[in-house]
Amino acid sequence: MNPQHEALKKFSYQINYALENYSAHGLNVSQFTNVLIGGLGGSGIGGKIVKALFTDTFPLPVETVADYTLPAYVNEKTLVILGSYSGNTEETLAMYEAVKSIGCTTLVLTAGGKLGTLAKENNLKVYPIEPGFQPRMALGFSLTYLIQIFGELMGKEVIGELKDIVKLFEDTTPYYEDAEQVFNSIQSRIKSKVVVLSDAQFEPIAIRFAQQVQENAKHECFVHTLPEHNHNVIESYYGTLDTVFFFLNSNSNARVGSRFDFLTGLLEVENHKIIEMGVEEFTLTSAYQTIHRLDWISLLIADFRKVDSLNVPNIASLKEYLENA
Repeated sequence: MNPQHEALKKFSYQINYALENYSAHGLNVSQFTNVLIGGLGGSGIGGKIVKALFTDTFPLPVETVADYTLPAYVNEKTLVILGSYSGNTEETLAMYEAVKSIGCTTLVLTAGGKLGTLAKENNLKVYPIEPGFQPRMALGFSLTYLIQIFGELMGKEVIGELKDIVKLFEDTTPYYEDAEQVFNSIQSRIKSKVVVLSDAQFEPIAIRFAQQVQENAKHECFVHTLPEHNHNVIESYYGTLDTVFFFLNSNSNARVGSRFDFLTGLLEVENHKIIEMGVEEFTLTSAYQTIHRLDWISLLIADFRKVDSLNVPNIASLKEYLENA
């Protein structure tokens, strides 16, 4: 049994776990001037996604950081949310030390490790994540916690929709079958690189998909965002490209939609393969569903390429190198 497949089948369990283990932080947007979410890889992408989900309603600037250092504007009026599945991510630990010295109000999402220990020693609010998953296969935990955190900050009800979302993934078979259909349509070309074109709302989910293809399938995947893509990258689209294209369109902007239409016509002239994964409306539900379908596609690409989707030797080698650097 493929452990990555089994982990993905527990998406509903992860969402429900975060619902059941959530407890109020007692904070309000009026207490802060901005929010910073720190984390890397599978532990960091949830921050980018929640920022996009609340971009039209959240009243404060939100920044995501995947680095050792913080922006100079971070101060005691910044709410900081740090996420590290293992609790041992060195960049996130460096951010923790920085926000501690500044005196920021800090929330922590982790399965334990050093970050969990430090947070508890300093009486920080910790949202627990169940250990035993690869960080990239544990997004259901962190994303669901973050949505609840943002909802509480705004006084907005999100629990009802999240409970409905849990039910959608109790049986993952329809999502797997949908992903299988998509994969079968690109199978003959999957030796090519994958390029994901998205609008602004879908950009973090596009990045998530690229990360999953890269880590699970050990395959090149790149992301470009419209409309910026149309001012530069489009000029490389001449002749036949060695590429499978995924279009992620939230249909939030008609002008951006027209740009996707133009690109479809441009690329189909040379018979390029385009997979459209757009939605009628960008909501919590459509975001979770799109993430899950794309996760399955990444695993199907990995299986077809006969690579180990569980282990990440290059990343492990880098960590060993850094320990001795």
